[in-house]
Amino acid sequence: MADTPDTQQLQQLLDAALDARERAYAPYSKFRVGAAVLDEHGHVHAGCNVENAAYPQGLCAEGLALGAMVLAGGRRARALLVLGEGLAPVTPCGGCRQKLREFGAEDTPVLVADSRGVRLRTTLGALLPQAFGPDHLEAS
Repeated sequence: MADTPDTQQLQQLLDAALDARERAYAPYSKFRVGAAVLDEHGHVHAGCNVENAAYPQGLCAEGLALGAMVLAGGRRARALLVLGEGLAPVTPCGGCRQKLREFGAEDTPVLVADSRGVRLRTTLGALLPQAFGPDHLEAS
């Protein structure tokens, strides 16, 4: 696995995702999600889910966190933490796994948490095996 976030970075990711989750706009599902990504500069960027009455038009927390990273000048996701409350760990959806692949590698740590802390530690490669990414386009 790539460098996992140190204790301080993990706490920053958790705090940012918790804060983002509190700001989520989820009037329909009431299912709030927060996410935080650690970039190559050591900066943390957060996002929350934003629902829409036209359901497919909503935005996921992970995608917004990646957008905040890009806006701030980051280009590599060193780690992602997604936070949601559920009986099972709330992992990124398939679309967000692909979005993360654009900025991360197979060994990028993906941490899945709830308000009590990290419940699952995995990698992008485990969540999205044999993923199509930017390196495929470089070969053409």
